[in-house]
Amino acid sequence: MTHLPRFSLSLLHPRFWLTWLGIGALYLVVLLPYPVIYRLGCGIGRLAMRFMKRRARIAYRNLELCFPEMSDNERHQMVVKNFESVGMGVMETGMAWFWPTWRIERWFDVSGTGIVRALQEQKKGILLIGLHFLTLELGARIFGIHNPGIGVYRPNDNPLLDWLQTWGRLRSNKAMLDRKDLKGMVRALKHGEIIWYAPDHDYGPRSSVFVPLFAVEQAATTTGTWMLARMSQAAIVPFVPRRKPDGKGYEMIILEPESAPPLDSAESTALWMNKIVEKCILMAPEQYMWLHRRFKTRPEGVPSRY
Repeated sequence: MTHLPRFSLSLLHPRFWLTWLGIGALYLVVLLPYPVIYRLGCGIGRLAMRFMKRRARIAYRNLELCFPEMSDNERHQMVVKNFESVGMGVMETGMAWFWPTWRIERWFDVSGTGIVRALQEQKKGILLIGLHFLTLELGARIFGIHNPGIGVYRPNDNPLLDWLQTWGRLRSNKAMLDRKDLKGMVRALKHGEIIWYAPDHDYGPRSSVFVPLFAVEQAATTTGTWMLARMSQAAIVPFVPRRKPDGKGYEMIILEPESAPPLDSAESTALWMNKIVEKCILMAPEQYMWLHRRFKTRPEGVPSRY
């Protein structure tokens, strides 16, 4: 388990200077008034769409697979909005790491925190389902301000960015766990902790089962939810942090807990979990991370969808 990291002088090595320059620029930008940040972020996202052509194709393909009934024009508009959200995601990462608590709270409406407090009073562990929305970092920060928990993450290959993201995330949370540390997650849940967990990406063929997601019949879905819920008996609580339109701020919505998921098989739990994932995505579809190759893993012998 990772707690507040200690700064190392090795992070000042010249090979990190370009990274430091980017961090400094992001810090300065997020000092601006939020309406200005919003316009900048959306503009950067639209510009990025011209250069990130491969990612744009992935987003188009994901939408085509999930929503075949969507017209070409609707799909195009969704991808444009999605790239605006990509630009804002960069800004929101800086906001999550560098903004003081009072400024975060000023721009957020929060609902459902009583659900979490009631479960904590019962000493019940909470498996917090936080999907890969582009508001991910900011959502984790506001949730932690109200209910500090433990984040699950993949350590960054760049030691400076790994130090910075851990420091930023621990501004309002207790600790971080490597996403491979299943025993650590179960132990924390059994002790009544909140574990932030994302079951919505394609993590490869190992520890995955194929179940439907939207219109995709065989979506590789992690068995982690089944293992964690079965071993810890934790309550499952989804939450959605979404950006309001036109630069009006954010809202964090904590949904009703699920205390009795189907646990008879990994497939039944994954199918049930994907229904919750669908519900959450549809609450802010343009802000979801469609740039990820969500359906890259296929059953043996089946051709790629990309």
